[in-house]
Amino acid sequence: MEKKKRTGRIAVPVKEGKLCIHFGQSPSFVLYDVRNGKVEGRQEVVPPPHGPEVFPRWLGELGVTDVISGGIGRKAIDVLLKEGINVFDGAPVKPADKLVDDLLAGDLESLGNYCDH
Repeated sequence: MEKKKRTGRIAVPVKEGKLCIHFGQSPSFVLYDVRNGKVEGRQEVVPPPHGPEVFPRWLGELGVTDVISGGIGRKAIDVLLKEGINVFDGAPVKPADKLVDDLLAGDLESLGNYCDH
């Protein structure tokens, strides 16, 4: 049986084109629209001002299905999960495009969530 290919919207918090290691401090997010395991669209967006639960709820409103992050707090993870968003934390600092390629190929590595708050 062939493995189902990912479809949805992936968000990556970025700073200067690479993963921003602090989810809540990210100056922008890159959104990837994926269909059948292939990126069909990509856009960079600026989040609203940071506050408790703001980024996770905003991403939910944008239709995000998956988030790739480095360090992310437990509360943010809980809200993302409540929004129906899968969280891939502990990702290495790499260009956002490479992280999405790795996720789609099943090769995304986790170095462990390096956020302790």
